[in-house]
Amino acid sequence: MTTVSARSFAQIRQALLDHEEVALIDVREEAPFAEAHPLFAANIPLSKLELEVYSRIPRRDTQVTLYDNGEGLASRAAERLVALGYTHVSLLEGGLDGWRQAGGELFIDVNVPSKAFGELVESQRHTPSLAAEEVQALLDSQADVVVLDARRFDEYQTMSIPTGISVPGAELVLRARELAPDPATRIIVNCAGRTRSIIGTQSLINAGLPNPVSALRNGTIGWTLAGQKLAHGQARRFAPTSEKHRQRAAEDARRVADKARVGRATLNDLHSWQQDTTRTTYLFDVRTLEEFEAGHLPGARSTPGGQLVQETDHVASVRGARLVLVDDDGVRANMSASWLAQLGWQVHVLDDLQAAHFSERGAWVAPVPPPPQAELISPHTLADWLGHEDTVVLDFTASANYVKRHIPGAWWALRAQLPQALAKVPSAQRYVLTCGSSQLARLAVAEVEALTGKQVFLLQDGTAGWIAAQLPLEEGDTHLASPRIDRYRRPYEGTDNPREAMQAYLDWEFGLVAQLARDGTHGFYVI
Repeated sequence: MTTVSARSFAQIRQALLDHEEVALIDVREEAPFAEAHPLFAANIPLSKLELEVYSRIPRRDTQVTLYDNGEGLASRAAERLVALGYTHVSLLEGGLDGWRQAGGELFIDVNVPSKAFGELVESQRHTPSLAAEEVQALLDSQADVVVLDARRFDEYQTMSIPTGISVPGAELVLRARELAPDPATRIIVNCAGRTRSIIGTQSLINAGLPNPVSALRNGTIGWTLAGQKLAHGQARRFAPTSEKHRQRAAEDARRVADKARVGRATLNDLHSWQQDTTRTTYLFDVRTLEEFEAGHLPGARSTPGGQLVQETDHVASVRGARLVLVDDDGVRANMSASWLAQLGWQVHVLDDLQAAHFSERGAWVAPVPPPPQAELISPHTLADWLGHEDTVVLDFTASANYVKRHIPGAWWALRAQLPQALAKVPSAQRYVLTCGSSQLARLAVAEVEALTGKQVFLLQDGTAGWIAAQLPLEEGDTHLASPRIDRYRRPYEGTDNPREAMQAYLDWEFGLVAQLARDGTHGFYVI
């Protein structure tokens, strides 16, 4: 048993106020995390800790403080982190309840720092917005208006405002002049709720765009609550930007970044910081995923700028770390950095990059520990075994993926709740583990062996291999051995959320500025 120290609420709070590096990690699944957590807590569930922690907490001697809500997950996570080489691991004194009893503010939902900051921006800058009914009237009258959707493209495809064009957040300043060249054209920026439309609208205003710009108040939620119809399956995207408009956007973005006190950096600075063992440095490429895969700086991670500002805690889980942003146009990194600086991050933009510097190709690959040994079986072998009644398949993929499609008869389980899950699963002579690719399932092989005393095999290439072999599939939540708490159901995603949940979400956002004041550790400012 690993012995780790305890760290108190007062110590964490003071470290935040002193701008020290703080990695406060909630190791529960995302759904319980979204019910209550400190402002700057990052969620890295115990179930997939090994697959995420090296990229999210890259420096092994970072002060890492873990907590749960009495489930016993944090102590298990501490043992794993020590085994992975982390040298300063502690447990939050009293866990989540200890934070509450010590007077710490607790927040609900996910990506709370950016959402609270968005509300702060609107309250201080009085970011203009239009109600859903007003926007509908403009569209009905065929007014000179363009609707720009600041969300990810997949979110836009699920549901969008009629006539809307997908322009994810960091692209807005770069693309807006191309999409609305007439300064008289009204630009309306929308997202699903409030944050990305507020930040997107204020980005265009900060950059000095001459057009009238407004946010769609309350986004697609507000549109739905007004009884207006959304579009689905749309594919309108921004077009390439002319060099004239790019240069103008770059000048505007640099001016905004300078006002926000964004740092400038060279490649020599970056290399020096990456060798500094006393500070954490993240290198983020804020262009589109397609651009990243076509060529990027060695060591960079693809984080399109709008989502980086929205979900910083998902990739930079060490508060107080140094962020370095990269693009090839002088716009997206500067605009993203301007917001991150206001969010209290020490952020720099790399200048004077040449095309030759973007020398690596392909997708970003997360750093992970060496994979443990496991005995592999082919999809066809598993199909043969399933003809008998002595084999049980355990699927560790995301529950949403399991419901969409899975191997017939497979049981869905959370790795962090294996003892409870196995109690619900029929006993078997052997177990076969799978997930989307088998990467997460591989980590559970030894654990299932220890708990069952039976032979445990790993499906080669996971469920993806089963699908590639064109073997039968099943859908639905047919065999759940664990509760579906791996992902919090966001009231602003999908098309079937209850009206009450959507309204409650908006009401919560309206109260975030007051919560920030009570918390007192945020360090945000608004230019």
